[in-house]
Amino acid sequence: MQALDTTHLVALAAALGWASGLRLYAVLFITGAAGWAGWLPLPPGLQILQNPLMLGASGVMLLVEFFADKIPALDTLWDLVHTFIRIPAGAALAAAVFGADSATWAAVAGLLGGALAATAHTAKATTRAAANTSPEPFSNIGLSLLGDLSVPAMLWLAVATAGAVLRRAGPGADRGAGADRDPVQVPARPVAPAGRAACPDAPQVDHAPRS
Repeated sequence: MQALDTTHLVALAAALGWASGLRLYAVLFITGAAGWAGWLPLPPGLQILQNPLMLGASGVMLLVEFFADKIPALDTLWDLVHTFIRIPAGAALAAAVFGADSATWAAVAGLLGGALAATAHTAKATTRAAANTSPEPFSNIGLSLLGDLSVPAMLWLAVATAGAVLRRAGPGADRGAGADRDPVQVPARPVAPAGRAACPDAPQVDHAPRS
């Protein structure tokens, strides 16, 4: 499978950062499962997620978070504890998309991922705390299910949209500055037949023997 280009990597880093602020363990499991199944070629910094042990651990925590997030009061406590986990994890995942091969890109991605994770986490925790004041449990469960569905949708859209943009921009869209310039076409000089001058404007001399 073809490796991800820069546009895909930037989109993936942003998606991982944002989604980690909502469902960190779902991000770990879905990303690792996509790499393990061959659906997505993970960059080297994220390939640890497709390790079977890592998949098992993230899968267990995914189930725990799935049920804890639907119990009023417990979901607020869960969000409070994960304030110190989701945000740095989102920054680390975004930075790992580029790895040590590109320190500048990794630093930028880490800052972006951490900011997006903090924004998503704050919005989620605030909304769920407000929903817990309602005596009926349906709004709480509905918001939780919406978060469950938004994470895989966001991860898929990030990669799919980046691919669509690249296909629309053309094959040279990710080759850096100057890639949109067409190469200069130099017309080939006509090859003169045997016995004639190579320059088309030169007078033609008949070298055939006279009888």
